[in-house]
Amino acid sequence: MTTLMSIVVTMIAIMFRCSNGLSMNYYMMNCPMAEFIIQNSVRSALTSDPTLAAGLIRMHFHDCFIQGCDASILLDSTDDNKAEKDSPANLSLRGYEIIDDAKQQLENQCPGVVSCADIIAMAAREAARGPYYDIPKGRKDGTRSKIEDTRNLPPPTLNTSELIKMFGQHGGHTLGVARCSSFKNRLKNFDSKNDVDPSIDSQFVKMLARTCNAGDNAEQPFDMTRNMFDNGYYNALQRQAGVLSSDQTLMADPRTRPIVNGYAMNQAMFFMDFQRAMVKMGLLDVKETGQVRQNCHKNN
Repeated sequence: MTTLMSIVVTMIAIMFRCSNGLSMNYYMMNCPMAEFIIQNSVRSALTSDPTLAAGLIRMHFHDCFIQGCDASILLDSTDDNKAEKDSPANLSLRGYEIIDDAKQQLENQCPGVVSCADIIAMAAREAARGPYYDIPKGRKDGTRSKIEDTRNLPPPTLNTSELIKMFGQHGGHTLGVARCSSFKNRLKNFDSKNDVDPSIDSQFVKMLARTCNAGDNAEQPFDMTRNMFDNGYYNALQRQAGVLSSDQTLMADPRTRPIVNGYAMNQAMFFMDFQRAMVKMGLLDVKETGQVRQNCHKNN
């Protein structure tokens, strides 16, 4: 689940009205219970399965990174079009049922008002269960979803220079897991130190290898608190226990090492930057005009 973690934005400037037509109180008059309904759907689901938290945040990122935050990730494939969700990079996404539950309740309460794109953004915020941040609303749903567009999603093997170029700043994880297929390239003949990624702690590489013994779909938590939003991920990087090579490169590179150390020492600073980053990510190429899907899986 790669996310933008430290992009600095000014939240005051978007407190009530955004230049792109979004606003904090967009649903105040026509669907005042929207945020409450989404909040309840997410919290109820996470009570049953806390691991879905990371899935919702990752879904928000994978949606926004392709064509902007327009809920294109939710559209199903058709006979004549392969959609984003069927890309290999998206097959492990989870939490669609939470979006569907919230959407159904919202359609019952205020039909045709709340976009699927806004539901994803608000659900991701609730899923974090860490720093609360208000987000501008009023996104419209896109109508295009093509598997070829997902080639722009960042792979787990990027180095720091590539990450900075792609994100404009620095990224990281804190919730969830990675599958063995995303990091097994670092474990070549792990019994031979010459063939192992030198940035991995010698004991941690054995743990990763044991995980991969169960196959490519075996899961490895990003840190010891996989379902808790905290700064444990950055402490893991300090111990050379980053799961993905794109994780550990943040500690290895002198340009990003101070950020890792700062977040590891100061969780409040990490939370503050996370809030700002999520707000900014949620504003990527939003659509002011378009449709509000009645069913998030297909166009009206």
